[in-house]
Amino acid sequence: MRAMQITSDHPLLLNIVDDLAARGWSQQNVFLSEALTLELAAECRKRAAEGELAPAAVGRGPAQEIREGIRGDHIQWLEPGQAGASDTYLGLMDSLREALNRGLFLGLEDFECHFAMYPPGAFYKRHVDRFRDDDRRMVSAVIYLNEQWLPEHGGQLRMYLNDQGQYDVLPVGGRLVVFLSGEVPHEVLPATRERLSLTGWFRRRGNEPF
Repeated sequence: MRAMQITSDHPLLLNIVDDLAARGWSQQNVFLSEALTLELAAECRKRAAEGELAPAAVGRGPAQEIREGIRGDHIQWLEPGQAGASDTYLGLMDSLREALNRGLFLGLEDFECHFAMYPPGAFYKRHVDRFRDDDRRMVSAVIYLNEQWLPEHGGQLRMYLNDQGQYDVLPVGGRLVVFLSGEVPHEVLPATRERLSLTGWFRRRGNEPF
């Protein structure tokens, strides 16, 4: 079973555009169907069981290093054609990219995305998603894949909002959070159970010298 294919003028996507324009972030509590959420979660677990998810690094390029005291998730990047469920999700994100470009004139050209699995107790300390030496990441998007997640399980995404203090998002399956990559510091709090998500970034052309 697949989630419906939506076009860039779908009201759900326009709500996200309006939220980003007004406050720099958006939370959609039911973005994916339960069926697609479960299918993506199963795909993530299958990849993990086959050893395809690797410890995530911090930094970029030659400066990358694994530092579990900062970041403890395991990831694998998505490519088109790997599986039906992930292709469906990438299609939805492309519709969102078109909506963001039309509504906010961001010039977004592509979307990069990876599965993320946090073992119990793992976390990701406060950071922003845009690298200091690379300004291509413009908008971050996180979809959660966790069944029957309760507040006592922890694992919240904590966003630090300039005029609103901090705001915690429980990683409930099917919930989507979108925010401006360079403007919203955030962290992932430890959880008492395995925590699954798809994390991605809409990117523009970089300002690199000729």
